[in-house]
Amino acid sequence: MGKKVVIVGAGPAGLTAALELQRMGIADITVVEKERVVGGISRTVNHRGNRIDIGGHRFFSKSDWVMRWWADILPLAETDSPDGFEFKYQGQSRTSLPVEASARAEDENVMLLRSRLSRIYYNSQFFDYPLKLNIDALRKLGLAKSSLFGLSYFYSKMFPRKPEQTLEDFFVNRFGRRLYQQFFKEYTEKVWGVACHEISSEWGAQRIKSLSVLSAVWHSLTSAFSKGKSQAKQTSLIESFVYPKFGPGQMWEVVAKKFVSQGGTLLMDSNVCSIQGDAKEVRSVTCETSGGKFLELPCTHMISTMPVKELVSAYENALSEPASDIAKGLQYRDFITVGLLYREADLPRELPDNWIYIQEPGVQVGRVQVFNNWSPYMVADSEMVWLGLEFFCNESDVLWSMSDQDLIEIGQSEMVKIGLISAEKSLDSVVIRVPKAYPGYFGDAYTNFDILRRELDSIDNLFLIGRNGMHRYNNQDHSMLTAKAAVEQIVAGEIDKDRIWSINVDDSYHEERSA
Repeated sequence: MGKKVVIVGAGPAGLTAALELQRMGIADITVVEKERVVGGISRTVNHRGNRIDIGGHRFFSKSDWVMRWWADILPLAETDSPDGFEFKYQGQSRTSLPVEASARAEDENVMLLRSRLSRIYYNSQFFDYPLKLNIDALRKLGLAKSSLFGLSYFYSKMFPRKPEQTLEDFFVNRFGRRLYQQFFKEYTEKVWGVACHEISSEWGAQRIKSLSVLSAVWHSLTSAFSKGKSQAKQTSLIESFVYPKFGPGQMWEVVAKKFVSQGGTLLMDSNVCSIQGDAKEVRSVTCETSGGKFLELPCTHMISTMPVKELVSAYENALSEPASDIAKGLQYRDFITVGLLYREADLPRELPDNWIYIQEPGVQVGRVQVFNNWSPYMVADSEMVWLGLEFFCNESDVLWSMSDQDLIEIGQSEMVKIGLISAEKSLDSVVIRVPKAYPGYFGDAYTNFDILRRELDSIDNLFLIGRNGMHRYNNQDHSMLTAKAAVEQIVAGEIDKDRIWSINVDDSYHEERSA
């Protein structure tokens, strides 16, 4: 019998798996997506011509395969180099994106080369992120505070916390307690809703392990001596990146169309309600379509990007009681974006950032995206500024259940309060809620997650990939690589699920700029 694959989820992981299966000769593929749009949290929301990138998605990767995969879908437009855009990471050339002769900025389906800038907003002043301990930063902090930060850092080097179990341990060991409390603690706890000492250090090891005070100082020194060169050449995908003309969702909309045009089945607005099988094998997936009909989809293989909690709930008692209990206890963090449109004149100062981390006390907003700086095509009118205010919460929180108008009013007042906007009200606004945006690295269930993982991995033809599919804070490129690994195993018939789980474990997160 030929292979018959059901993929749950049409985000980056699911759609990458679908297209790769087709490229490897498998034709019978069905993708089930519960939303009405593709892309997952990498989708783009279009509000009256103003587009929102949920969470912000820079397109860069240390993987040559991922970079070329993206370029194959959306070619890069208008670079200075006739040979393409060379990508360097930590001083080493890693890949080059080819520039198609027909790829012009006026073309619809292209990617643009964009500059990257993100900063921390604290005490009404901007600090570089990743943190650079240069003269400007020390001047803003003041001599006394800078001295305390330095002493605290050296103390942490002499007496590091061992074993390093919590995220607080992770931060303190790399930055010192004072710097951690100033620039990391409040924002991180706002994101996760729990104290840093309750979050596993694994999150830090996965996302920001390459950052430290020494790396920040070294980057500042090398930048000072090579300033002219670093500004003349945009060669690092840390300081510049490629980006779809109309936001990240454009990439996955094009992929979905290609998948369907090649004979794939894409069921939108369809929710997986049950999975039939046993502890060794998935036999079929049943979903409820938008029309209220129930479809049973027999399969030889299932690829899941749905939240692990929902997967186990749908799997009809195939797992042991301990594993099911762990799944029920997994926690997530939810996410709200409030889009606000202003005139450029409403900004007291220029905002060249892609996004800004808000460290000001007394406000709930955690981060602000400036969508114009992601791509000028994200805003309908070039004289307007289109902001995305990000709030982190749980579905059980008061914030989540507030009316859209109340959230808009909170956003407007907080922008004025911290001095980023001078106008009392925006010209337009929209509210977007994203449940289960971040898998939680805390709680007893997460501590015992490996028990659940082993039991799910023992189901021979079930493959977990992507962020929610693996309950792991993967980047977009890591999610794609997990899809690639799963597809290769399905096609070859050689199963090694540990190889999927190893992706992104030893890989440093890409926040640190290359020296």
